[in-house]
Amino acid sequence: MAALWVGVQTGDVAPGLPAFFPEAAYAQVKAIADPKGDYQARLIGEYRLDLAAANALLGAHARRARLIGVDIPGEYAHWVPPGTCYNRIGYYEVPGARVVYDEDGEVRSFGIASLISWRGVWYVVHLGAVTRSTSGGVVDDPSSGRGQSAASSTC
Repeated sequence: MAALWVGVQTGDVAPGLPAFFPEAAYAQVKAIADPKGDYQARLIGEYRLDLAAANALLGAHARRARLIGVDIPGEYAHWVPPGTCYNRIGYYEVPGARVVYDEDGEVRSFGIASLISWRGVWYVVHLGAVTRSTSGGVVDDPSSGRGQSAASSTC
């Protein structure tokens, strides 16, 4: 999550990539015609937009903001079986995690729409939203304080 935080602070996808679901894993999981193309065009494209939106939320002092932690709502963790969401194989997913940070002495937070476990490591797969109603970046439920996790659908 430290890599995700650097991506948020800079608004740049490159330093945030170690926190993002790996392309090779996505290619194994998805039962679609061009998983690598979808990964680059859609998933990485949306991650880039969402990091920029989160950076804009932090504003001019983004680099001074300090990551406190990521709250994971274990009660929302679930198995996504093969065949769901165009998946060839299953995986564990948890929606509604919260990035908690300190900005100028105030605790604030925003959501991570979806984390996926791959070989025992949790990765961001959708930062701002799983499904989108906009072509721009999304910040999931920015809040003062730690905020509240909310359940959401997988796809």
